[in-house]
Amino acid sequence: MKQEVTYDDAAEVEVIKGHPHGDVTRVAQDPGAPADGMGCHSGAKLEEAARLAGKSEVLDKFKADYPMGPHDKPQSMCPAFGSLRVGLRMKRVATVLSGSACCVYGLTFVSHFYGARRSVGYVPFNSETLVTGKLFEDIRESVHELADPDRYDAIVVTNLCVPTASGVPLRLLPKEINGVRIVGIDVPGFGVPTHAEAKDVLAGAMLNYARAEVEAGPVAAPVGGKSTRPTVALLGEMFPADPMMIGQMLAPMGLAAGPVLPCREWRELYAALDCSVVGAIHPFYVDTVREFKAAGRPVVGSAPVGHDGTAAWLKAIGEAHGVSAKEIAAAQNAVLPAIRGALAATPIKGTITLSGYEGSELLVARLLIESGAEVPYVGTACAKSAWSADDAAWLEAKGVKVTYRASLEDDCAAMEAIQPDLAIGTTPVVQKAKELGVPGLYFTNLISARPLMGVAGAGSLAEVINAAIANKGRMDRMKAFFEDVGHADTAGVWEGAPNLRPDFRAQHQKKLDKQKRAAEAARMI
Repeated sequence: MKQEVTYDDAAEVEVIKGHPHGDVTRVAQDPGAPADGMGCHSGAKLEEAARLAGKSEVLDKFKADYPMGPHDKPQSMCPAFGSLRVGLRMKRVATVLSGSACCVYGLTFVSHFYGARRSVGYVPFNSETLVTGKLFEDIRESVHELADPDRYDAIVVTNLCVPTASGVPLRLLPKEINGVRIVGIDVPGFGVPTHAEAKDVLAGAMLNYARAEVEAGPVAAPVGGKSTRPTVALLGEMFPADPMMIGQMLAPMGLAAGPVLPCREWRELYAALDCSVVGAIHPFYVDTVREFKAAGRPVVGSAPVGHDGTAAWLKAIGEAHGVSAKEIAAAQNAVLPAIRGALAATPIKGTITLSGYEGSELLVARLLIESGAEVPYVGTACAKSAWSADDAAWLEAKGVKVTYRASLEDDCAAMEAIQPDLAIGTTPVVQKAKELGVPGLYFTNLISARPLMGVAGAGSLAEVINAAIANKGRMDRMKAFFEDVGHADTAGVWEGAPNLRPDFRAQHQKKLDKQKRAAEAARMI
């Protein structure tokens, strides 16, 4: 007797097996050919394939720069979105992706969702072109066709997971074609943990290229001309008003805010290398910092957020440039009273858990605490860094638990245990919070997209935070209305009561327990 219950004859349809590109049996049997469809969540297999294909040096560099956390695979969006975003924001820079079609579709969709207004190049492949080396030839041909100096200063070519695992050698591309720079990078999900750190992969590669150009001879000046004062280059994407606010704070010390990296135009890389000090506002730019240090530039961590953060940062920047104590004090006195006043005028009352993957989580936590909030937990998907050590020490002195490389499970567990008045985090954390009746705010769109530095930052968060906390009553009413709906047996759409079969569930659980015992016994043998 047939045990399976079916509703049509779809299971009887003959499946035609084949390959759209002809007979590639020889290629499919090649152990060095990862399937097009294995993604960043097949990390161990892809990493092994990449090392066998000659990518050990790249992967070892990733391990050193971006050490993995308790989890060995991304828990946010595809990391390559970070480097893609950096390239798409630059003028006269073309972007070409080499990866599985599904990955490229997802990345281009997200990039246009976030406002990209230009095309993303794509070099397709199949198992045959991947293994025979034809994919690299196709990439090289595409780059030659694209290299128009009237349209582009540079072309960025990015290997995603499968081409990286197959050893596609972007290092063999020409460094320049018709005066257009060619920058090839690998950004595999099994090597780069977060999209924040993928920004560093491309920013560092571009700065390395620009540094070689500077060492070779004269380069183009910034569009607005060279600054008459020594500059502080700023590392990290910020709200547009933040660099201007930082410039005002630096002025009493005779300094000016320099370019912000990742930058918007290639020649800004030269201006950044010409700085006197580098401010690592976001702490994950490991490769970029390495290039600045190779150029002989001192680097200062943290950022001018809140009263204490601003005082410490101005002092560190001034000392790194050799500014006198008197001038440092003048810069501090010019801004600190106003910051103290702004914090007092816009207090935040409530307990908040904070997590995210942007790299600025510790800075936001400092600002919230100085605004009056209680923040018992801060989780960041980024790794521990020397450039955020002062922030972590300040937070820990306030009784905050700081978790680097925090997993989704870490963030949700903290939120569930603390039961805060507000949970700030990534989409799944906020979703979980709202299911529990806890108000939540998405970190990326609602928190990091606001000014954080100086006086402007001191009062920028209070309105949105206090409004969210005040929504607790609404959340309670919504939770009561939807109680016992959408979970477990009540998931889905029902016209009546769900047809519960606890006997089936018990039988299936016995089967799972038996399989688990068999697996444990096999391991013992």
